[in-house]
Amino acid sequence: MSDNTHTVSDYLIGRLQSIGIDHAFGVPGDYNLDFLDRVMSSSLQWVGNCNELNAGYAADGYARLRGAGVAMVTYAVGGYSVLNAVAGAYAEQVPLIVVSGAPAMGRRKSNALVHHVANRHETQWEIFQKLTVDSALLADAESAPALIDRVLASCVSLKRPVYLELPMDVAKMPCAKPSTPKPAVPRRASNAQHLEACMADVVARLDAAKRPAVLVGTEVSRFHLGRDALELVERIELPFAVTVSAKGCMPELHPQCVGVYQGGLSADSARKQIEEADLLIELGVWRTDWDTGLYTAAIDPSRSVRANLGAVQAGEAVHADVQLEDFMYALASRATPRDYRQSHPVRPSAHAARPEVVPNRALKATHLYQRVEHFLDDSMVLVADVGDILCAVAEMQIEEPDNFVMQGYYMSIGYATPAGVGVSIARPDKRAVILAGDGAFQMTAQEVSTLVRHRCSAIVILLNNDGYLIERYLHEDGRYNDIQPWRYADLPRVFGDDVLAYRVATEGELDQALAAARSASGKPVFIEAVVGRDPSEALRRMGETYQRNYKKP
Repeated sequence: MSDNTHTVSDYLIGRLQSIGIDHAFGVPGDYNLDFLDRVMSSSLQWVGNCNELNAGYAADGYARLRGAGVAMVTYAVGGYSVLNAVAGAYAEQVPLIVVSGAPAMGRRKSNALVHHVANRHETQWEIFQKLTVDSALLADAESAPALIDRVLASCVSLKRPVYLELPMDVAKMPCAKPSTPKPAVPRRASNAQHLEACMADVVARLDAAKRPAVLVGTEVSRFHLGRDALELVERIELPFAVTVSAKGCMPELHPQCVGVYQGGLSADSARKQIEEADLLIELGVWRTDWDTGLYTAAIDPSRSVRANLGAVQAGEAVHADVQLEDFMYALASRATPRDYRQSHPVRPSAHAARPEVVPNRALKATHLYQRVEHFLDDSMVLVADVGDILCAVAEMQIEEPDNFVMQGYYMSIGYATPAGVGVSIARPDKRAVILAGDGAFQMTAQEVSTLVRHRCSAIVILLNNDGYLIERYLHEDGRYNDIQPWRYADLPRVFGDDVLAYRVATEGELDQALAAARSASGKPVFIEAVVGRDPSEALRRMGETYQRNYKKP
C-alpha cells in the first residue's frame, strides 16, 4: 500500500482535527502501532504519557479547555487502564474520546486466543458501552467513516466520552475521504411552544419577586455557557453565586457575584443570598452531595426555577423540551431589568489583601492557600486535586472564566497532575498551577516527567500534609491513612535536569519559591510545601458536617 493511500486511520485523524483536537495523548502497544504511525506522519501532535490512566486524565484536562480530547491506547491492558478516567469524564460531562487498537478482525472472527484478550474479544467494547454515550467497532473500511462521524458528533453534542475500537488490520485499509469539512453535530432545539409557555411562567414569577437570585451550576460550565449566563445576570442585574463544580465558569470578582454556594459550608453572605431569595433561578445545577454541602442546602423548591439541559421546572410546573441556552437567551431578552446596586451591596472587585509573611514562621495550610490565591493571575489556570485542596479552593476567588479545572463530582484522587499536562498542552499561552496533596501525587507522580519532556511551564505545588488528611477528618483516623514519606523535592531530578525544585517549610521559603517560579519560563517548577497534618479551615468545617450529618444511616 502506498503512503499516499487514504486509510481508515487517516480518516479518523482528520476528523479528530476537524473538531479542534491538535494533540493526542496515549501509550503505544502492538495493537495500535500501525495507527500511531499514521498519527506521527500527520500534523496531529503526539503526547506520550507514562500510563493509560494518566493519558485519560490528560485528555480530560485538555478537553475542558479545547472542547474535546483524545486518548489513544492499546487493547485490554491499555483499555482497561484508562477506564477510570473515562468514568470520571462521563460523570463530569467531559468530551473525551478513547481510540483503542484491537486484534485483527480475522483473529476476532475465529475467536483466536491472542494476547491481552480477557474473557471474549467483545468484552472491552461491551464494558465501554456502560461509560460512554456512543461507541463503535470499526470492523471494515466501508462502514468506518459513517461510524466515526456519528460517534464524534455524539461526543461534541452531548459533552460525554465516546469509544472507538480500531482493529489493527482495519487501520491500514483504504478508505473514502470525507465529503464534509467536519462531522455534522445536531443542535439541541427547544420546542417553540414549550419555550413560550416557560417564558410566560418564569417571567411572571421573576417580575413578582422582591429578592431574586441566580445559582450557576455544572452544566453551564461543561457546555461552555458561561458567557450566556453572564449576559443574563448582567442584563437583568441579579446577584449570582456558583456551585463548587461550576467554579471557574463565571468571574468571581464580578460586582454581582456573591461567591460560591455550597449549602451550610458556604460563607454567610453567599448562603443568605441564595437561601433567602424569594425566587432562585438555578442554571444547570446538579444537587450533588458536594455542591449542596453534604446535603445541607436549604432551598425551597416552591421558590425555585430549575433550568437544565432539556427541561425547566418552575415550582411544580415542568416545561419539557426547553434547552438551557434557549432559556437563558429568552429570559435575558424578556425579563424586566432591575437595579442591582440599589438593593444589594457591591462587592469590591479585588482579591483579599496579600497575607502577612513572617519569614521564619512555620508554614500552615491556611497561609499556603491564601498565598497561592494571591499568587494566581489571569495568565494561570489552577488545576486542583481532591483532598483538603478540594475544600480550600472553593473559597479562592477565580476571576477569569476557564482558569480553573477540578473534578468536583467524580473526585478521583490523583487527577490533577496528569490533567495539568493536558491543560499545559491545550493552552501553552497560560501556566498550569497544579495543586496536589502528597497522597494524590503518589498515584500519578510520573506525569511530572511528561511536563519536563514537553518543556511545559507548569508550576506543581505539592501539599505535603503527611498522608490522606481528608480521610483523617471524615472518619476516626487509622494507619491506612499513612503513606511512605517521599523526598518529593528530590524526585523531579530523576525525570531530568530541566526543572526547578524547591522544598519549603516556612512562609519566607514559600515566598522565595513562588517568586522564582513566576520568573521561570520554558520549564516546569516543583514546590514541595511542608505543612504537616494542619488542615484548612474549610476541611475542619466539612469534617464536622460530615461526621454530624452525612454518616447518618
